[in-house]
Amino acid sequence: MALRRIIKELKDLQRDPPTSCSAGIKLFDLDMFRHTNSNKKKKGNKFKVDFFFPEFLLSCSLACSGPVSDDMFHWQATIMGPSDSPYSGGVFLVTIHFPPDYPFKPPKVAFKTKVFHPNINSNGNICLDILKEQWSPALTVSKVLLSICSLLTDPNPDDPLVPEIAHMCKTDRLRYESTARGWTHKYAMG
Repeated sequence: MALRRIIKELKDLQRDPPTSCSAGIKLFDLDMFRHTNSNKKKKGNKFKVDFFFPEFLLSCSLACSGPVSDDMFHWQATIMGPSDSPYSGGVFLVTIHFPPDYPFKPPKVAFKTKVFHPNINSNGNICLDILKEQWSPALTVSKVLLSICSLLTDPNPDDPLVPEIAHMCKTDRLRYESTARGWTHKYAMG
């Protein structure tokens, strides 16, 4: 069940990328997907995914997402910092780990790129309700990634993962944005 849903979401991302993506971009070559399951000799699942990173994708909020190597339960996504945020111009890597009982349990999503944000800690963990108690099997990876992009634009300091950054965000917004821009230049632009 989980693998079938994950493959469907990958195909959906390819066919109809989020509005923050340029439509029609070939994110993955799913024609290379091969599922082998023989009664005589079970060989398991084989997957090959080709990645495409055209330059014009850099203007999108969500550049690319998909499996790492041949593991369909482990994806990597690239989120471009939203232009109306202190993360503008940054390229942020995010890992997505699907549990075996997906979509009944949420994926584990974390930033690999360091981010100065009240809802993202130093380990890359993200405080986002839909990744916890508000998860629903009706949600998709596409919706999760769009929610993360939205969180970059509009942090939630009232439900922080890093209270010190949340306090700065509430009491000294200019300093918060300046520090976030500095981290973006240091960790997400080079």
